[in-house]
This record gives sequence, C-alpha cells and structure tokens, in this order.
Amino acid sequence: MRVMVIIKANKQSEAGILPSQKLLTDMGNFNEELVKAGVMLAGEGLHPSSKGKRVKFSGGQRIVTDGPFAETKELIAGFWLWKVNSMDEAVEWVKRIPSEPNDPSSGEIEIRQVFEMEDFGAEFTPEARAQEDRLRAEMEKQKNS
Repeated sequence: MRVMVIIKANKQSEAGILPSQKLLTDMGNFNEELVKAGVMLAGEGLHPSSKGKRVKFSGGQRIVTDGPFAETKELIAGFWLWKVNSMDEAVEWVKRIPSEPNDPSSGEIEIRQVFEMEDFGAEFTPEARAQEDRLRAEMEKQKNS
C-alpha cells in the first residue's frame, strides 16, 4: 500500500525558518534509511503559505487568493510518499522521524492511504484504467528523460 505522510506546518515553518544543520543531517540520514528499505517513493518540503495561492471553485468561477493563510494547523510544510505493507508499518516509520528535541511546537504528522486503481471497483472502467496506465507510463518516461 502507498501512504502520504503529511508534515503539518507550524509557526516556524510558516515564518520561513529553516531547520538546523543537525536536523537537516538527521533527516537526510532518515531519508537514506527509507530509500534503502524500499519505502520512500518521493518526499519534499514546501515553502510557507505566504508564497502560495489558493483557488476556490464556486460554480463556474475560480477565485484566487494569495497567501499567507490564517489557520497554520490546516497547512502543510512537506510530505513523503511511502510504500509500506500496512498502516502500522507507516506509523512505526513516522515514530522515527527526527525532530528538534527542545521545540515544543516541532510538529504533527498525518498519514493517509493513497487510493489504488483497484479501490474504485467497477466504476473504474477498462478505458479509464488504460488511460491511467498510459499516463503513469508517460510520467515515468518524462521523469527519466
């Protein structure tokens, strides 16, 4: 199964305060463990919401709002995409994520399972499945070129 591991934003990440050299080193080592274990598929940190935009869909309209966005607890500072055998395995990996030991607001992590094609049942027609396969193949081709 695939899971998205969502790193929630906090006051520091929203202020654009970058992690310490030690935390970056520890995180690099943790990512290396994930890769060697065949768990990590992708992972990125995100700039603060002040550099972002939101697009609200309302009927036929698209309303664009510039950041920053008020509710820090609803914001994302980064993510991983992992391949694991179970949600329990994902939780065990998350428990090992390095953090700043003396930072009381160092963060919160959310783990969400990613839908697979099989999860959509009969509504996911053979044509839609073929299209999805073509798109994934094209993305892989673009990634490798």
